[in-house]
Amino acid sequence: MVVLVLLIGGVVWWKWPADDGPRVVEGTVQATVLTSKEVSEAIGTTLDTETRMSEPAPSTRADPPGCSVAVGPATTVVYQRGWTAFLSVVHQDSDTTAEHTVTQVVGRYATGTRAGEVFGALAEGIDACTSAVRSAPGGGASRWTYRVDSATDDTLAWTATQDRGEGWACYREARLKASTVLQTAVCQAGDGRTASRALADRMAGRVK
Repeated sequence: MVVLVLLIGGVVWWKWPADDGPRVVEGTVQATVLTSKEVSEAIGTTLDTETRMSEPAPSTRADPPGCSVAVGPATTVVYQRGWTAFLSVVHQDSDTTAEHTVTQVVGRYATGTRAGEVFGALAEGIDACTSAVRSAPGGGASRWTYRVDSATDDTLAWTATQDRGEGWACYREARLKASTVLQTAVCQAGDGRTASRALADRMAGRVK
């Protein structure tokens, strides 16, 4: 089985075939995320591509700037330096089609206190932003609205809806567990809230 590994700007990207995946060690961030098959079963459609990042992507440009967390909840603006392990996995239908996009993010910190600070910054950033223009790294901009669906000391669920996006929305959930901050996002033209929560439940159950 051939695996493509790319090093871009100090970030390691892995491209895994959809029906396979890396061998993982229990207790690692790699063991926390679900496989493409498990994700596909959760959302009810086959996702044939999977891309992994070994560290958070750079922050995303937002207008207003105070909405940087809302437009980039899995970027460095949230997962600041200080993490001891990080993994982001994006699944979608194919390399050319993205009618469904599912993202899993796991960041581990040295202490539960530090992880709690990261989770708190995420919650505050989402709560502070109701609408923003997001500028994509490759060019182009889109306006999004944000709504917090539920929030507790260790769980945050929110919906990001693209304006004039023909129903396209991302249903997101974040969890704080011990020294780990994890997130799920199910983006599609349809309600992905239940699937996002189910994925978050399963990921949280794997955190050691």
